[in-house]
Amino acid sequence: MTDNHEQVPSRQRKRFPDISSRAYEHPADRSALVALRKLSGFDTVFKALSALLPERSLRLLFLSDSVRVSDEQFTHLHDMLRDACYILDLKKVPAMYVTQDPRPNAMCIGLDEPIIVLTTGLVELLDEEEMRAVVGHEVGHALSGHSVYRTILLFLTSLALKVAWIPLGNVAIMAIVTALREWFRKSELSADRAGLLVGQDLRASMRGLMKIAGGNHLHEMNVDAFLKQAEEYEAGGDLRDSVLKILNVLPRSHPFTTVRAAELKLWAESRDYQRIMDGHYARRHEDKDTSVTDSFRESASHYAESVRTSKDPLMKLVGDIAGGAGDLGGKLRDKFMGNGAAPGGSTDTGPAGGGGQDEG
Repeated sequence: MTDNHEQVPSRQRKRFPDISSRAYEHPADRSALVALRKLSGFDTVFKALSALLPERSLRLLFLSDSVRVSDEQFTHLHDMLRDACYILDLKKVPAMYVTQDPRPNAMCIGLDEPIIVLTTGLVELLDEEEMRAVVGHEVGHALSGHSVYRTILLFLTSLALKVAWIPLGNVAIMAIVTALREWFRKSELSADRAGLLVGQDLRASMRGLMKIAGGNHLHEMNVDAFLKQAEEYEAGGDLRDSVLKILNVLPRSHPFTTVRAAELKLWAESRDYQRIMDGHYARRHEDKDTSVTDSFRESASHYAESVRTSKDPLMKLVGDIAGGAGDLGGKLRDKFMGNGAAPGGSTDTGPAGGGGQDEG
């Protein structure tokens, strides 16, 4: 990692000196990170754990079989990287590599010092402003310390495959992996916000997510229509579809792309984002004074609001339960079967009586 930002491009975007990652982190991500940072001996434990993880091997692999971004190689990416670190005030610029892989992807890994890896598929897919948001996304991961947990997730996922033959051993590890994936899905929403703070171009962030979903066919795609897919995904179907959504997302480390786009647009329109752009944000030097209780309270409040405003059938049912809705058994039956009881009549619960929509 280098310690300076020399030869960075001209700056016409706002910079955020001393910004804390708490300023842009998703509430669920932030509460977990604040709690971990408060744990006594946390850093010592993970440094000890680093000896067990293949971090050194990964570094050697990328050094020997990828192209390191520098003033001499992929210079436009190097400029973007230094620019992103300058905007988010990350003092040390992480090493970045481009690796041959047709699948568009990027990641930030490492325990001691984060490294950023971009695939050729991603570099070839995105234009300059779209890539700027992606680089900012990965720098946001580095600033938050997410690279530590991604490295552990990679290790545990590999370990789960190796011990699959041991009774209950795989179950225990996969339980941890599942929890880490849920955490990491929220961290991706945090990093999307960091990418927007770096690029400061919401349409470019939207285009990048849309290209990751549908390829380099912008003339065939529309951002507004793409966002409507997220609305349809959230509100469509009945309880069966809600359960399928949960099952579909469990093995993933990232939220679905339309969901990420909708979440980012919602945050970009929020007062929180505007306050950051106006220079009012959490500062890094205040991190040590952050209250774990307050962070968890904010996280709980966020989830309660999400349940209250969600159009998803399962979330609406949870909201009804929390609100003490009457006739819970009938409501559950009707929602799951996709039926609506006619006034004064009975509800048909037979196999042919379902009126719900199966959307694939």
